[in-house]
Amino acid sequence: MSGRVPVLIAGGGPSGLAAAIELGRRGIEVTVVEPRTTLDPLRPRAKTTSIRTMEHLRRWGLAEELRAASSLPVSYAQDVVFCTGLFGHEITRFRGAFGLTVDRREEYAEPGQQVAQPVVERVLRDAAARLPAVRLLMGWRVTAIEDGPDEVRATLEAPDGARHEMSAQYLLGADGAAGVSRAAIGARYEGSSGALPNISITFRAPALESEPLCATGVHYWVIGAEVGGLMGRLDLDGTWWAIAQGIDDPDAADPAKLVRVLVGADIDVTVLATDPWSARMLLADRYRGQRVFLVGDTAHLNPPWGGHGFNTCVGDAVNIGWKLAAVLRGWAPASLLDTYEPERRPVAERTIDAAAGQEAFLAPSFADGLLDGEDEAGTAFRADLARRLRVKNSEFHSLGLVLGYDYRDSPAVVPDGLPLPAPVLETFTPSGHPGARLPHAWLPDGRSIYDLLGDGFTLLRLAPEADGTALSGAAARRSVPLEVVDLAGPPLLRPRYGADLVLVRPDQHIAWRGDRVEDPDGLLAQVIGEPARSEPGRAAAGR
Repeated sequence: MSGRVPVLIAGGGPSGLAAAIELGRRGIEVTVVEPRTTLDPLRPRAKTTSIRTMEHLRRWGLAEELRAASSLPVSYAQDVVFCTGLFGHEITRFRGAFGLTVDRREEYAEPGQQVAQPVVERVLRDAAARLPAVRLLMGWRVTAIEDGPDEVRATLEAPDGARHEMSAQYLLGADGAAGVSRAAIGARYEGSSGALPNISITFRAPALESEPLCATGVHYWVIGAEVGGLMGRLDLDGTWWAIAQGIDDPDAADPAKLVRVLVGADIDVTVLATDPWSARMLLADRYRGQRVFLVGDTAHLNPPWGGHGFNTCVGDAVNIGWKLAAVLRGWAPASLLDTYEPERRPVAERTIDAAAGQEAFLAPSFADGLLDGEDEAGTAFRADLARRLRVKNSEFHSLGLVLGYDYRDSPAVVPDGLPLPAPVLETFTPSGHPGARLPHAWLPDGRSIYDLLGDGFTLLRLAPEADGTALSGAAARRSVPLEVVDLAGPPLLRPRYGADLVLVRPDQHIAWRGDRVEDPDGLLAQVIGEPARSEPGRAAAGR
């Protein structure tokens, strides 16, 4: 297995596979090295695929494939329910959590999806395997990496223990917290861990299928006087998951007993799997070496509260994926890769901060002996607790984080000088400013505006008098893929995007907007990562 490849990806989890798909769809040869040959359905890990990740899956043609593979349709439940136990009292609920909506919304192309991470990985594995440019080495692992100015050399260990040397033009380190990529570039995690460990439990309990529960929810937060945590269905065939929070000694804990306490009844429980873990809020101090880039968990780890971790990993993969393809295809300079860290690291930092902010509001922090009271005092306590639990809203309603992140400070984004919206965590107001995700719109024929965007740049023409020929001509001279999409007719989208012309990047973020293009070569040079020759932001915007 010696030789040289354009891109070697160490790790075939969600971020590694997403990067492979992003590159492989563009014809870039990729080798993915992943130690795991099988995916354990009893250890679900992440369970929330966000709206933004679903939009990427739609772009790859995989959104419906993932929904079909999921055992928990969005129509089953959309609410997070807080209760004293599954057979106890409902305290409050957060409706439409995690972007789970059954009706079409103007703000996004795809609703979120509750699905276990192994299912997501299976869909991504199958999709990657269908791409001729992608080679999957399952059962292999990267054991050493030597980063260099001209190439990366890696040592691979085969399933039989044999060692092989491989070189690559670039390497994506998606091998997680315990991999070798981070150390290979001299990077280190910075941050902290949760005070107490948690334990994840996968189980079956027939009583949960035959007896009425306190409510129907996609997640249940159990605020118990003895044990607190989360629970939910893994499928509709009787498999459940639970997370008991703040357990002093997970190794000594009785998982079946923990489930019974969370349920609130002495029921039969068959434990299928357990995993002790601690929340970690860690961020790598840098994302790249010379030709090695850190992606996903290799670059950042954050608690599962809010369901952002794996989705942030996919965002990393999309960002570095299209940029690597542009460089390897020759239509962008290597300096475009310098924009990866300044664009993605702030997103991870903000996401970690949001999840870490919930560490103080885990279920045990609300425990009280009055929770299960059937008298007036118990009822009053639960009503007061419902009001206090509003502090959890940002954990379940975080569209400002999921859809509102932007790359406003990126050197490959051309600012237009207009006031920028302040970052907001919970709510999302679409904005057409450079760096933002292109505000979504449904078109009269039922298509999403995202369905019109290509794998390269897209110039949206939103007014009859708008002229994009100069920019498309400059792109043709440089062999930069650019499609012009005419949307000057109904529906009138110009007010939504704030300019006659909007240049959209391959990752659906806005690179530039303006009413006319005065310096097409300078504008194009900046958005593909070349140092700006002048100030194309103000000149090109024509404001």
